[in-house]
Amino acid sequence: MIKVKNIVTMAWLAEHLHDPNVAVADCRFMLSKPDAGRAAYEEGHIPGAVYVDMERDMSGPAREHGGRHPLPDLGIFALRMGELGIDGDTTVVAYDDQGGPFAARLWWMLTFLGHRRVHVLDGGFSAWKAAGYPVETEIVRREAKHFSPRVTTGMMIAVEELRRKLGQPGVAIVDSREPSRYRGEHEPIDRKAGHIPGAVNCFWKDGVDEDGKWRGAGEQAARFRRIDPAAEVIVYCGSGITACPNVLALKEAGYENVRLYVGSWSDWVSYEENPVATGEE
Repeated sequence: MIKVKNIVTMAWLAEHLHDPNVAVADCRFMLSKPDAGRAAYEEGHIPGAVYVDMERDMSGPAREHGGRHPLPDLGIFALRMGELGIDGDTTVVAYDDQGGPFAARLWWMLTFLGHRRVHVLDGGFSAWKAAGYPVETEIVRREAKHFSPRVTTGMMIAVEELRRKLGQPGVAIVDSREPSRYRGEHEPIDRKAGHIPGAVNCFWKDGVDEDGKWRGAGEQAARFRRIDPAAEVIVYCGSGITACPNVLALKEAGYENVRLYVGSWSDWVSYEENPVATGEE
C-alpha cells in the first residue's frame, strides 16, 4: 500500500509513474471554453494520464435547483471511473493547470464515494512540464476495472439542512469565492449578489502560493484561524468546484468535520426565500 497525503509532489509521481496501480487523471478545464481542457490533454499530458472532464464526467445536467454543476448520477460516474481503470485499490493522482479546483473536485468526489487513495499533484501540469518531467500525446487506455462506490453522506450538505444550521453554535460556513463577490459588490454569473448569512470569506486561491504550489499545513491553518477546529465546517463557492480546494486545504490543516455544499451559491439563490447578506461579516 502506498501511503501519501492528500497532495503529492512531482518527484513522488515521477517515481511512481510506471506503477500499474497508480492512475493519473488529467482534469484540466476552462469554464469559459468547455472543450479547451480536452484539447490541452491531446496536445500533451503526463505519461499514462487519462482525461476526466469537469462537465461530462464530474457534473450532471443543471436544473432549476441544485446549482450550475450538480453531481452526476453516481452510478454512471462509478462506471466511468471503472472504464478509466480506477477501482477502490487504485492510487489516483489528479492534476489540472488552474491552481487545483478541478483536480480537487475529482479528489472530493472519489473520497465522497469511499475511495481512500486519491491525491492532488502539487503545482499542476505547467509546473510538471517546466521541471523537465516527461510529457506525451498518446491517448491512454487503461485496463477497465470495477469501482464499487460507498457513499460517505456526511461529506456533503443539502440546502434544507443548511437552512436549519444557519446561526447554530458549533457551525462555521466558509465562502470560497473572491472577496468582491462575497461582499456582494458584483455578481458576474448568478442571479443575486452577496453571501450566505454568517459565512466567512476564505478565497480559495489563497491556498496556493504565487508559483501554484499548495501551502503547507501551518499556512493553511493560518488562513482558517477564524474557524474553530472543533466546528462543523460547511464550504461553498459559486457552483461547488472552487470550494473543493478549500475542503482539501481544511483537511490538510487538521479540520476533521468538513462538508461541501455542492449546489453552493448558485443553488442557494435559486430559492427566493433564502436569506442573503452583503458586506463583511
